[in-house]
Amino acid sequence: MGAMILADGVRVAFTDRIGGFGTGPYDSRNLGLNVGDEPETVLRNRARTEAELGVEGAVYMRQIHSANVARVGRAPSGGEDVPDTDAVVTDRPNLALAALGADCPAVLVADPGAGLVGAAHSGRVGTLLGVVPALVAELRAMGGRDPVAVVGPAACGRCYEVPEAMRDAAPEAMRSTTSWGTPALDLRAAISAQLDDLGVKALHDGRCTIETPELYSYRRDGVTGRFAGYVWMSG
Repeated sequence: MGAMILADGVRVAFTDRIGGFGTGPYDSRNLGLNVGDEPETVLRNRARTEAELGVEGAVYMRQIHSANVARVGRAPSGGEDVPDTDAVVTDRPNLALAALGADCPAVLVADPGAGLVGAAHSGRVGTLLGVVPALVAELRAMGGRDPVAVVGPAACGRCYEVPEAMRDAAPEAMRSTTSWGTPALDLRAAISAQLDDLGVKALHDGRCTIETPELYSYRRDGVTGRFAGYVWMSG
């Protein structure tokens, strides 16, 4: 895990499953509560990760596959997640925003000129509902004018197999075919199309979670942990 610069004064990082305290299917840096791991272990992993990133704290979400966006100004006390939301935005320096995933991409957005950062969890349902456009709209409502983004690791369009009816019901940009010739979805392509429509330039961490053993993947493993994409403004 290493942080990289997304824009002037803005850093992002994507964790993996290495270097934490968990055991069994959560081995070892699981950052997600409510996936069956011991809460104390998850909180230890979060504290270690935040210390390694050098941030003052981090905000995590209880993600529900929605297009809900919340403004936040501090990390909740007691290790609680922001309830029932899939995107958060802040203007507070050194407060990291985290989007958890184990196949669904984290989309991290920043507008350094306005002093704003945001994070979204954009799985199949969230992408269809427009959680990323909702996050960008919230940044712009707070004064953002020139956001940039990075899309994190996700189940790729060559691996994300779905029933034919689900593929056919999806927008054209989301439809794909697996490498073995069956119906699939490409969340990265759909999110890229949304960002293009909004005039937001985006970078990509193109790793496929299903194909990358050091990342958690629900589709590959079933019971498993969650990695995170973090974004923050350096103080």
